[in-house]
Formats: sequence, C-alpha cells, structure tokens
Amino acid sequence: MAKFSSHQGEAAPGKPLGRLSYLFSLTDSAFSLRSTLLIFGGGGQRAPGDDLVSGLVGWIDFRHDLSMQESVIHAMTDAMQTRGPDAKGTWISQNAALGHQALIASEVPAEQPLQERIGAETVAVAVAGEIYNLPELAREIEGAGGVLKTGACPEVLLQAYLLWGDRCVDRVNGAFGFAIWDGRTRKLLLGRDRLGVKPLYYYEYPGGILFASVPKGIMANPRFEARLDLHMLPVALQPRLALPGETPLTGLREVQPGHVLTYTESGLTRRRYWQLTSEPHRDSFDDTARHVRDLLDDIVGRQLISAGPLSSMLSGGVDSTSIAALAVRRLRQDGADRTLDTYCVQFESDLAHFVATELRPDIDAPYAAAAAEYMGSRHHTLTATVQDLLDVIPATRKARDLPGWGQFDASMYLLFRQIRNNSTVALTGEAADEVFGGYPYFFKKDVFEHGHFPWLGDGPRLSRHLSPELTALIKPEEDELARYSQLMSDVPRLPGEDAENARMREIFYLGLSGPLAVILDRKERMSASLGLDVRVPFCDHRLIEYVWNVPWAMKSRGGVKGLLKAAMADVLPPSTASRKKSAYPHVQNPSYDRTLVREASWIVNDEASPLAGIFDTARMNGLIQQISANAIRSELPGGSNQAALLIQLVELHNWVDEYGVSLG
Repeated sequence: MAKFSSHQGEAAPGKPLGRLSYLFSLTDSAFSLRSTLLIFGGGGQRAPGDDLVSGLVGWIDFRHDLSMQESVIHAMTDAMQTRGPDAKGTWISQNAALGHQALIASEVPAEQPLQERIGAETVAVAVAGEIYNLPELAREIEGAGGVLKTGACPEVLLQAYLLWGDRCVDRVNGAFGFAIWDGRTRKLLLGRDRLGVKPLYYYEYPGGILFASVPKGIMANPRFEARLDLHMLPVALQPRLALPGETPLTGLREVQPGHVLTYTESGLTRRRYWQLTSEPHRDSFDDTARHVRDLLDDIVGRQLISAGPLSSMLSGGVDSTSIAALAVRRLRQDGADRTLDTYCVQFESDLAHFVATELRPDIDAPYAAAAAEYMGSRHHTLTATVQDLLDVIPATRKARDLPGWGQFDASMYLLFRQIRNNSTVALTGEAADEVFGGYPYFFKKDVFEHGHFPWLGDGPRLSRHLSPELTALIKPEEDELARYSQLMSDVPRLPGEDAENARMREIFYLGLSGPLAVILDRKERMSASLGLDVRVPFCDHRLIEYVWNVPWAMKSRGGVKGLLKAAMADVLPPSTASRKKSAYPHVQNPSYDRTLVREASWIVNDEASPLAGIFDTARMNGLIQQISANAIRSELPGGSNQAALLIQLVELHNWVDEYGVSLG
C-alpha cells in the first residue's frame, strides 16, 4: 500500500524570499500587473458560485426532436460525474441539449447550464475550467453596458458572448472548454483554451454533433460507435505523434487548442483565435529575466485563487520549485493563515533498482524535501510499490477513455489521490521544459542535422512491427515523416533569422505540439477524475508568447533553462539551482517489467487477443525478447527503461477490450 511521510518546512534563516514587483503594465493585455494586489489581495477569494473541476456534454441535432431524448442527455451528463460530483444540471430544447457536472467551491453553486431568454429564444452556456482574468473581464462587460448579477464564470462568459460574439474568447485568460448554444441563430459555439489545458471532444454526424469534456460523455450516446481508425495505429502506439485535434477513434476529434468551432445547419467551421507570432527580441538578458519573473508572479497569483487549502507538486527541480516558491511567497504576503502543502512521489524499489540515465539522473525525493525546507512548505512524500501502481491502472484507463500510459498514469493518479484528501486545487511546474528548453535533446548537435522528431531518436517503434498488410496500408514511416513535415510547415518563421535560432524555433514548436499535449492530458485526466483542479502556470499564453521569441543563446545562458534560473534565482535553493534536469519519475523494477513483457507476449501470440493479427508476430516476439534480455537500452532516447516501450501495446489492448472498441 502506498505510504506517505510529511513534515513542515521552515524558511532557511538569512535567506530572504525577496519582494514582489508590479512595476509595469502589460500593454498588449486587457489587465495590468499593477492591479493584481487589488484584485487578489485577499488570498483565496473567489467569485460567488464558481466551480472547480467540471465536465460538460452536449448534443445538437437539426433533424430530430431532442426533447424526447432526456434519458440519453442524463446518461451523457452522468458520465461526467467523477469530474464534478457536487452538482448536476441539464437543459434540453427541441434541437439542442447541454449537461454539466461540477465540483463546487462555494456554498451557492453557479447555475449550469446557464440560460438567458432573449425574446422567444434562449442562449445557453456550459463551461468547464477556470477563467483567471474574471474580475477584469467582468468590469469590461459592465463598461460595455452588460449586466452581471453574480460575476460567476458562466454568467461572465455568457454576457461576453452577447456583447462580442465568438470574439469573446479572445479576451479570456484561463484553462477552459465551453459550449454556447444561440437559439436566435441556431448556432453552437465550442471553444478551448490556447494551450489545450482543458479538454473538449466532439463527434459530427449528418445533421448533428455530440460534444463532451472527455470521450465517455460522447460514448454514452448510442449515435456514437467506438471504432479504432487503423490509420491512427501509429498514434495509438506513440501518442506524441498526434497532430492537434486527432484521436485514435473514427470520427472523434478534439477542439484544437486556441480554436473556436461554429456548428450550424450548414455544417462545421473553425477559427483559430490564437497562435504564436515570431518577431525580434529587443530586451537585454537582465530585462528578459525580470519580465519572466514579473509574469510568473502575476500568473501564480491569479491561479492561487481558491477558497480551500492549496497544494503544489514538488520534485525539487527548477520548474516545480519555482512555482511552489512563488505560491509560498504570495500566501505570506497576503497575510493569510494558510500553508502550502507540497507533494512528491518516489518508489519503494528505488534503493534496490534505480539506475541513473540521461533523462533521469537522480531521484526526486531528497531534492524535493530540501526545497520544501528552504521555502517553508508542509511537505509530503508518497512511496509507491509496484502493486500500488498495478492496482490503480484500471482507474487510470477510466479517467482517460483512450489508450493510457500505464505506470506513468498510475503514479500520478496515486499522488493526486493523496493531494485530493487535503486540497481541491494544486499547482504544477509542467510545461517549463517545452517553453524554456529543458530536455537533453535541445543541446544535441544531431537534432539540427536530422529531420525527425527529436524526442523519438532512432530507437525502435511499435508501429514498425505491424503485419505486412497493415504496414502496406498505413505506411508508418511515411506517416511519421508526413506528420513531421506538417508541423514544420506550421512553424511561425522570423524572416532573416540565423540558421541556429531558426532550427531551435522549429524544435521548440515540435515540443509545444505533441509532447506537451501528452503531458497536459495525463495531468488533467488523472487529476480531474479525482475531483482535483491542477493548474499549470507555465501554460499562461502571455509567458509563452514572450519566451517564444527569446533567442536560444539567452534561454540557455548559464546552462539548461538558464533564463528561468536567472529569473527565479532568489527563491531557488542551491540544491535545485545546480541540479541536472530530471524527468517525471518512473518505476525501475524487474517485477513491473516482467508484467509488461508477459502481457505483451500474450497479446501478440494469443488468438483470443482483440489485437491478434495486427502485428507481425515473429518480429514482435523478437522485439519482446530483446527487451526481456535488456538488449536495446542504448538505442532509446535518454536511456529510458526499455520495457516502457511495451506500455502503449498493453494499454491499447486493454482499452480496446474494456471499451468494446471495434477495429476497422
């Protein structure tokens, strides 16, 4: 059984935490840093009726009367219950229906779906997630003549839509997915935050569309049939290859990050409301570091807003320590009697089996404990066994509805489950590696010379072991190159940029696409399924827009993530500032590896397996034997545990089996 240890850290004597600086306004934003203390000075205030974790569903059908489908709407809504166990709401009309489940942060829950009657028609909204500039947006609405009664998130979004139409999303800073039905124009609007922190899926069929925060909401509708698109097998076996919006299920799509979709009787249209823009960077290194710091101060302050206890993930690395340290400072500055709880995961078998690799050179727990003591958080360490991981993997599959990541999902699920015992809101340092350049591949010359995804290297691919028939149909290697070429064509270029920075811009763009989505999906699905709202400050679009144009030499000045370290120098303990990059931990245990090898062998060789026949049996057996003999470690990027190659195979099988997914 997973074990936890806890201790209360104290700020080290003689190490001042510094002072917050709100000395400038963001000229390209609807809000200023000067106003932050006025808006958020209470340290825990929220708009009345706000909710935290939530899930939405909906159904538009122009050919059938949905008022006769109440039981289906309730089934779709009930599928979101784990994401929002406290409140349920539905709204049904002849051609449109919305459902919402919420975890409530206040005594008076916000009405969702929220409706406003305008003449003979209704405008209805359902939103899942958080809007971080809610006070400024509310003031802007009132200044434009709108009327707000509560100032809660769904009301603000609805009034913003009534004033500015689909352009309302341009004004929102947050992590969200929303649906707005406008009965006046018989139009549906679906919107998603800029980085895709919160999910929103949809399925279009002749005359109608289904949508939900996660696939189970759509799967609860009999109009959807879960079928694996065979052309998406390379993505199912390596999710980092997915282009924005893709899923392995036929017809199921995600609203792409930074997009709004409009659905009418004429069909579906898409608008990209946000994208990166490349332009020259004029600031000095010192000015750049100060600007990064001021942005992070503001971002963390906004995302700390919660009525209850606050927590943060803490690995002892630069990213999570930076976020946690800023949170501790803010809580102290606000004068509130509140302590930040920090959490770290380790494995019982680390002492016996941990082997340092390029990507994971050391164990997090000692660094996390040192960082917590330095900043003064109340720290907790989870010690998980292999059996703990295996016990919760079925729950992680239900959290995703799509093929998962085995032990990587499981350890995070265990950690979030423990955090949820104390808090409903937690912060994380995820995405800093993609924004500031923290992975080993950013510093390797061969990345510049080879036209492929840098994190995959030249190691083996499961998709290269498909049956000859499927290989001829899918052409996995050509598919991978096509995906790479597609992303390369999307890179925002800077005319006249030198070759090194132009190439680094490409590498950063690749990282902000598939790999970041994988990281954000895992964190969001595992946390939301437990009723925990995990916020990602490094995904604030203002920070990403600014750092995107900082030259590589400045980002890496002084070593890995040198710019971030410079920006956070006064709050990072020496052990963190000098630590090498270490990725999210995975268990290194022969017992877990043997479990993967055993399951993979059965899947490939037993005719009873639902995946029987899709692989070249002889070649897959050869790969499994190599893995079992520990024979391919040197070929894997970052020296990753070779048995981890089999996770996607095992999880694909279990997903197909448990969800009744047909192949074809």
